[in-house]
Amino acid sequence: MKRLFGFLAVLMVMSLVLGACGTPATPATEAPAADVPATGEKTVLNVWSFTNEILTMAVAFEKSHPDVDVVYTMIPMTNGEYQTKLLATLGTAGVPDVVALEAAFVKSYVESDFLADIGDLQKYADELKVYPFVYEVGMADGVHKAYAYQATPGALFYRRSLAKEYFGTDDPVEMQELLGDFDKYIAAAEVIKEKSGGDTYMVSSNGDFQNLFFANREQPWVVDGKLTVDPMVDKMVETVKIFRDNGYEARATQWQEGWFAGMNDTLTDAAGNPKKIFSYFLPTWGLPYVLYPNSTSSDGASTTKGDWAVIEGPLPYQWGGTWLGVMKETKNMDLAKEFVRFCTLDEENLTNWATGVYTNEYLKAIDPTVPDDQYQAAGDFVGSQVVVEKIMASFDESEMSKFLGGQNSYGGFAAAAPSVNARLMQGSDDAIQRALNDPLNSYLEGTITLDEMWATWKDAVRNEFPDLIID
Repeated sequence: MKRLFGFLAVLMVMSLVLGACGTPATPATEAPAADVPATGEKTVLNVWSFTNEILTMAVAFEKSHPDVDVVYTMIPMTNGEYQTKLLATLGTAGVPDVVALEAAFVKSYVESDFLADIGDLQKYADELKVYPFVYEVGMADGVHKAYAYQATPGALFYRRSLAKEYFGTDDPVEMQELLGDFDKYIAAAEVIKEKSGGDTYMVSSNGDFQNLFFANREQPWVVDGKLTVDPMVDKMVETVKIFRDNGYEARATQWQEGWFAGMNDTLTDAAGNPKKIFSYFLPTWGLPYVLYPNSTSSDGASTTKGDWAVIEGPLPYQWGGTWLGVMKETKNMDLAKEFVRFCTLDEENLTNWATGVYTNEYLKAIDPTVPDDQYQAAGDFVGSQVVVEKIMASFDESEMSKFLGGQNSYGGFAAAAPSVNARLMQGSDDAIQRALNDPLNSYLEGTITLDEMWATWKDAVRNEFPDLIID
């Protein structure tokens, strides 16, 4: 049954606009077709991805493997285009050798029969002390089918100036003690509401909570072919209801204008009154790609740079990421596995990736045709604990650390990563969780009852997975 749900989920995501990934998607452009012939006597390795990110590693791979021509194909995820085209190659000569898999659909592929067993790479993961949740996501029934180069533990970012105003301290150690579980977090939300007169919200959106509670379930969504609602899901619904009814959240929607406005102090209510947001739940990539670029308003008049700090927060969680797998039908199995090893389990490559070695100049020295905007900035949090420990001190004076008021940008994530557990991830997760969004919002708005919310959600899940047993 587990494989069936994984395959159904793959088909389902074809029709979806997928959500957050390890890094934001680049503009919808496509590289040359995967069957472009290699020059000279080089061996062609076809790599498919949904962003241009791994192209940086492909160029670096060619430097250390001069007899290889990596043909990189980038296909956007819009409306499931990436998955649709990938599935269409099965059983054909156009099947790629290596594929990138985003968090929203990686389990669908790992649980399918499309990917090769690359478990012989696990010895490298053990040597580099890869965080267990990173490689566990790429496993199904004990078989390793995908590895990731980054780890994406989540954390809690809060405003230092507001912490001082409402709690008398902005010290991360003291704030972790104040916000270390959800009872404390809710109590702090009430303090902020009272002291601010309702002008500061604890969070911007109730959607910020879902990853936390889903990541801390004891049971997955599907157990022995039956839909299962873990108590942590009930706790999530109870929590977001508390925040909505008590005015602790700004009622913004993730990834929309109001959500971003809270990051740079330009949020206002319907009457134009200024409002502030105390904290955001974001993963590793949320710092350089979401919070930092949105911390200054478009007109430059308002900024919160230097006024943030990061802590583990009330619950450990993981959000996003990109895994690499080898298609079972590849004609270049050994080379494809070597590419995955280089990208995800090579100490030098991971160090270069995280510390900003891969500048545009570096890449152009290898391949002059590399686009002018192709590079990897320092700061991505990698999956190897060995690498993290070696490079952590180098971020003491980084731009991201300055953004966090002098706090090492790697520190908070390094503290959070060992506690993350992703063993419950299944291929059907994305569809099941998305189906809850609309009924939950209707419940929070008071247009349906709690029982009606659950019934509506179960009907939607039943439509997606007719073979799933649902009480």
